[in-house]
Amino acid sequence: MASKQKPRWQLPPGVTRGTMDYVESPAIADDYDEYFAFSDLFQFDEAVIAESIPPTGLVADLGCGTARALVPLVRRGNRGLAVDLSAEMLRVVAEKAQIDDLDITCVQANLVDLSAIETNSVDHAICLFSTLGMIHGAENRARFLEHTRRVLKPGGKFVVHVHNFWFNLFEPSGFSWVALHLFRAHILKWHERGDKYYEYRNVPNFFLHVFSRGELLKALRAAGFEIDRVLPLATNRQNRLRASWLLGGFRASGWIVVCSA
Repeated sequence: MASKQKPRWQLPPGVTRGTMDYVESPAIADDYDEYFAFSDLFQFDEAVIAESIPPTGLVADLGCGTARALVPLVRRGNRGLAVDLSAEMLRVVAEKAQIDDLDITCVQANLVDLSAIETNSVDHAICLFSTLGMIHGAENRARFLEHTRRVLKPGGKFVVHVHNFWFNLFEPSGFSWVALHLFRAHILKWHERGDKYYEYRNVPNFFLHVFSRGELLKALRAAGFEIDRVLPLATNRQNRLRASWLLGGFRASGWIVVCSA
Protein backbone atom coordinates (compact mmCIF):
# COMPACT_ATOMS: atom_id res chain seq x y z
CA MET A 1 0.00 0.00 0.00
CA ALA A 2 0.98 3.62 -0.46
CA SER A 3 1.75 4.15 3.23
CA LYS A 4 4.41 1.40 3.16
CA GLN A 5 6.30 3.37 0.51
CA LYS A 6 6.58 6.39 2.81
CA PRO A 7 9.26 6.72 5.45
CA ARG A 8 7.91 6.98 8.96
CA TRP A 9 8.57 10.72 9.19
CA GLN A 10 6.16 11.34 6.30
CA LEU A 11 3.20 9.74 8.07
CA PRO A 12 0.67 12.15 9.62
CA PRO A 13 1.22 12.96 13.31
CA GLY A 14 -0.22 10.28 15.57
CA VAL A 15 -0.72 7.80 12.72
CA THR A 16 1.26 4.55 12.56
CA ARG A 17 2.00 2.73 9.33
CA GLY A 18 -0.48 -0.04 10.21
CA THR A 19 -3.21 2.50 10.91
CA MET A 20 -2.47 4.26 7.62
CA ASP A 21 -2.85 0.97 5.76
CA TYR A 22 -6.20 0.52 7.49
CA VAL A 23 -7.60 3.96 6.64
CA GLU A 24 -6.39 3.77 3.02
CA SER A 25 -8.06 0.41 2.34
CA PRO A 26 -11.14 0.59 0.05
CA ALA A 27 -11.99 -3.02 0.95
CA ILE A 28 -12.24 -2.28 4.68
CA ALA A 29 -14.44 0.76 4.06
CA ASP A 30 -16.75 -1.10 1.64
CA ASP A 31 -17.05 -4.08 4.00
CA TYR A 32 -17.25 -2.12 7.27
CA ASP A 33 -21.03 -2.07 7.75
CA GLU A 34 -21.47 -5.67 6.64
CA TYR A 35 -18.62 -6.79 8.92
CA PHE A 36 -20.48 -5.38 11.93
CA ALA A 37 -24.01 -5.99 10.64
CA PHE A 38 -24.83 -8.72 13.17
CA SER A 39 -22.97 -7.18 16.09
CA ASP A 40 -24.78 -5.83 19.13
CA LEU A 41 -21.74 -3.88 20.31
CA PHE A 42 -23.05 -0.53 19.11
CA GLN A 43 -26.52 -0.59 20.67
CA PHE A 44 -25.41 0.49 24.14
CA ASP A 45 -23.24 3.25 22.65
CA GLU A 46 -26.18 4.57 20.64
CA ALA A 47 -28.44 4.50 23.71
CA VAL A 48 -25.93 6.51 25.76
CA ILE A 49 -25.53 9.04 22.95
CA ALA A 50 -29.29 9.42 22.59
CA GLU A 51 -29.58 10.12 26.34
CA SER A 52 -26.68 12.55 26.41
CA ILE A 53 -27.05 14.63 23.25
CA PRO A 54 -30.18 16.71 22.46
CA PRO A 55 -31.84 16.01 19.08
CA THR A 56 -30.90 19.45 17.71
CA GLY A 57 -27.69 21.14 16.64
CA LEU A 58 -24.52 20.06 14.85
CA VAL A 59 -22.85 16.83 16.02
CA ALA A 60 -19.27 16.07 14.97
CA ASP A 61 -18.38 12.39 14.68
CA LEU A 62 -14.61 12.43 15.14
CA GLY A 63 -13.08 9.39 13.53
CA CYS A 64 -16.47 8.56 12.07
CA GLY A 65 -15.65 5.52 9.95
CA THR A 66 -18.82 4.89 7.96
CA ALA A 67 -20.81 7.07 10.41
CA ARG A 68 -22.69 4.19 12.02
CA ALA A 69 -23.17 6.28 15.17
CA LEU A 70 -23.81 9.58 13.40
CA VAL A 71 -26.54 8.48 10.99
CA PRO A 72 -29.13 7.71 13.75
CA LEU A 73 -28.53 11.17 15.25
CA VAL A 74 -29.08 12.90 11.91
CA ARG A 75 -32.22 10.86 11.25
CA ARG A 76 -33.71 12.10 14.53
CA GLY A 77 -33.00 15.78 13.81
CA ASN A 78 -29.34 16.63 14.32
CA ARG A 79 -27.03 17.90 11.61
CA GLY A 80 -23.89 15.83 11.10
CA LEU A 81 -20.21 16.58 10.61
CA ALA A 82 -18.34 13.41 9.63
CA VAL A 83 -14.59 13.73 10.25
CA ASP A 84 -12.11 11.03 9.32
CA LEU A 85 -8.61 10.63 7.93
CA SER A 86 -9.87 7.94 5.55
CA ALA A 87 -11.10 9.21 2.18
CA GLU A 88 -12.51 5.71 1.61
CA MET A 89 -14.65 5.83 4.76
CA LEU A 90 -15.89 9.31 3.89
CA ARG A 91 -16.81 8.09 0.40
CA VAL A 92 -19.14 5.56 2.01
CA VAL A 93 -20.58 8.25 4.33
CA ALA A 94 -21.25 10.56 1.39
CA GLU A 95 -23.02 7.74 -0.47
CA LYS A 96 -25.25 7.11 2.56
CA ALA A 97 -26.05 10.81 2.90
CA GLN A 98 -26.97 11.09 -0.76
CA ILE A 99 -29.12 7.96 -0.85
CA ASP A 100 -31.07 8.81 2.32
CA ASP A 101 -30.95 12.62 1.95
CA LEU A 102 -29.10 13.07 5.24
CA ASP A 103 -27.71 16.42 6.39
CA ILE A 104 -24.10 15.28 6.78
CA THR A 105 -21.00 17.24 5.80
CA CYS A 106 -17.78 15.25 5.33
CA VAL A 107 -14.35 16.59 6.32
CA GLN A 108 -11.15 14.66 5.70
CA ALA A 109 -8.72 15.48 8.48
CA ASN A 110 -6.21 13.97 10.86
CA LEU A 111 -7.75 14.04 14.34
CA VAL A 112 -4.52 15.47 15.71
CA ASP A 113 -5.05 18.57 13.57
CA LEU A 114 -8.66 19.78 13.43
CA SER A 115 -7.72 23.33 12.45
CA ALA A 116 -10.12 23.11 9.49
CA ILE A 117 -13.01 23.24 11.98
CA GLU A 118 -13.77 26.67 13.43
CA THR A 119 -13.66 27.38 17.15
CA ASN A 120 -17.01 27.06 18.98
CA SER A 121 -18.70 25.87 15.77
CA VAL A 122 -19.91 22.42 16.93
CA ASP A 123 -22.74 21.79 19.38
CA HIS A 124 -21.74 18.27 20.42
CA ALA A 125 -19.13 15.64 19.51
CA ILE A 126 -18.65 11.90 19.69
CA CYS A 127 -15.53 9.72 19.38
CA LEU A 128 -16.48 6.06 19.65
CA PHE A 129 -15.23 2.52 18.96
CA SER A 130 -11.94 3.36 20.74
CA THR A 131 -10.92 5.78 18.00
CA LEU A 132 -9.09 7.89 20.58
CA GLY A 133 -6.89 4.86 21.18
CA MET A 134 -5.94 4.72 17.49
CA ILE A 135 -3.94 7.94 17.95
CA HIS A 136 -0.30 7.14 18.68
CA GLY A 137 1.42 9.12 21.41
CA ALA A 138 0.10 10.81 24.54
CA GLU A 139 0.99 14.26 23.20
CA ASN A 140 -0.96 13.62 20.00
CA ARG A 141 -3.98 12.37 21.93
CA ALA A 142 -3.80 15.49 24.09
CA ARG A 143 -3.74 17.68 20.98
CA PHE A 144 -6.84 15.93 19.65
CA LEU A 145 -8.72 16.46 22.92
CA GLU A 146 -7.66 20.11 23.03
CA HIS A 147 -8.94 20.59 19.48
CA THR A 148 -12.20 18.88 20.40
CA ARG A 149 -12.65 21.22 23.36
CA ARG A 150 -11.84 24.19 21.13
CA VAL A 151 -14.39 23.40 18.40
CA LEU A 152 -17.21 22.71 20.87
CA LYS A 153 -19.56 25.43 21.99
CA PRO A 154 -19.59 26.10 25.76
CA GLY A 155 -21.71 23.45 27.46
CA GLY A 156 -21.49 21.10 24.48
CA LYS A 157 -21.41 17.38 25.22
CA PHE A 158 -18.55 15.07 24.26
CA VAL A 159 -19.04 11.29 24.36
CA VAL A 160 -15.92 9.13 24.07
CA HIS A 161 -15.21 5.40 24.31
CA VAL A 162 -11.93 3.59 25.03
CA HIS A 163 -10.75 0.10 25.98
CA ASN A 164 -9.34 -0.79 29.42
CA PHE A 165 -5.66 -1.69 29.77
CA TRP A 166 -6.21 -3.82 32.86
CA PHE A 167 -8.91 -5.91 31.18
CA ASN A 168 -6.08 -7.68 29.37
CA LEU A 169 -5.52 -9.60 32.60
CA PHE A 170 -8.58 -11.68 31.74
CA GLU A 171 -7.29 -12.67 28.30
CA PRO A 172 -5.33 -15.91 27.70
CA SER A 173 -1.80 -15.38 29.01
CA GLY A 174 -3.02 -11.98 30.11
CA PHE A 175 -1.03 -11.75 33.34
CA SER A 176 2.23 -12.46 31.50
CA TRP A 177 1.36 -9.93 28.81
CA VAL A 178 0.56 -7.19 31.32
CA ALA A 179 3.70 -7.89 33.35
CA LEU A 180 5.94 -7.82 30.26
CA HIS A 181 4.16 -4.74 28.95
CA LEU A 182 4.65 -2.84 32.21
CA PHE A 183 8.32 -3.84 32.26
CA ARG A 184 8.88 -2.60 28.70
CA ALA A 185 7.03 0.65 29.39
CA HIS A 186 9.28 1.23 32.39
CA ILE A 187 12.52 0.43 30.56
CA LEU A 188 11.83 1.78 27.06
CA LYS A 189 11.05 5.49 26.99
CA TRP A 190 9.43 5.27 23.54
CA HIS A 191 7.02 2.52 24.64
CA GLU A 192 3.94 3.86 26.41
CA ARG A 193 1.95 1.72 28.80
CA GLY A 194 -1.14 0.67 26.88
CA ASP A 195 0.35 0.60 23.35
CA LYS A 196 -0.67 -2.53 21.46
CA TYR A 197 0.24 -3.75 17.96
CA TYR A 198 -1.63 -6.65 16.43
CA GLU A 199 -3.19 -7.91 13.20
CA TYR A 200 -6.70 -6.59 12.62
CA ARG A 201 -8.80 -7.38 9.57
CA ASN A 202 -5.72 -8.56 7.67
CA VAL A 203 -3.83 -5.36 8.49
CA PRO A 204 -0.54 -6.19 10.25
CA ASN A 205 0.75 -3.99 13.07
CA PHE A 206 -2.56 -2.24 13.65
CA PHE A 207 -2.08 0.16 16.58
CA LEU A 208 -4.36 0.71 19.56
CA HIS A 209 -3.69 2.43 22.87
CA VAL A 210 -5.71 1.07 25.80
CA PHE A 211 -6.28 3.21 28.88
CA SER A 212 -6.61 2.99 32.61
CA ARG A 213 -9.60 4.87 34.03
CA GLY A 214 -7.39 7.43 35.72
CA GLU A 215 -5.33 8.03 32.59
CA LEU A 216 -8.44 8.74 30.52
CA LEU A 217 -10.09 11.08 33.02
CA LYS A 218 -6.82 12.97 33.60
CA ALA A 219 -6.44 13.54 29.84
CA LEU A 220 -10.02 14.78 29.49
CA ARG A 221 -9.73 17.17 32.42
CA ALA A 222 -6.36 18.47 31.16
CA ALA A 223 -8.09 19.40 27.90
CA GLY A 224 -10.70 21.42 29.81
CA PHE A 225 -13.62 18.99 29.99
CA GLU A 226 -15.88 18.46 32.99
CA ILE A 227 -16.77 14.82 33.60
CA ASP A 228 -20.52 14.15 33.72
CA ARG A 229 -20.70 10.34 33.70
CA VAL A 230 -18.26 7.44 33.56
CA LEU A 231 -19.90 4.22 32.37
CA PRO A 232 -17.86 1.03 32.89
CA LEU A 233 -18.68 -1.56 30.25
CA ALA A 234 -19.41 -5.26 30.67
CA THR A 235 -17.32 -7.86 28.89
CA ASN A 236 -19.66 -7.98 25.90
CA ARG A 237 -19.86 -4.14 25.75
CA GLN A 238 -23.65 -4.47 25.37
CA ASN A 239 -24.46 -3.02 28.78
CA ARG A 240 -23.04 -1.40 31.87
CA LEU A 241 -20.77 -3.45 34.12
CA ARG A 242 -22.64 -4.83 37.12
CA ALA A 243 -21.24 -4.31 40.62
CA SER A 244 -18.65 -1.94 39.22
CA TRP A 245 -17.67 -1.05 42.78
CA LEU A 246 -15.98 -4.48 42.93
CA LEU A 247 -12.64 -4.03 41.13
CA GLY A 248 -14.40 -2.23 38.30
CA GLY A 249 -11.14 -0.62 37.21
CA PHE A 250 -9.91 -4.09 36.27
CA ARG A 251 -13.14 -5.84 35.25
CA ALA A 252 -14.52 -3.22 32.88
CA SER A 253 -13.78 -3.97 29.23
CA GLY A 254 -13.66 -0.21 28.70
CA TRP A 255 -15.51 3.02 29.43
CA ILE A 256 -17.88 5.44 27.81
CA VAL A 257 -17.39 8.89 29.27
CA VAL A 258 -19.87 11.74 28.86
CA CYS A 259 -18.34 15.14 29.51
CA SER A 260 -19.07 18.81 28.95
CA ALA A 261 -17.05 21.58 27.34
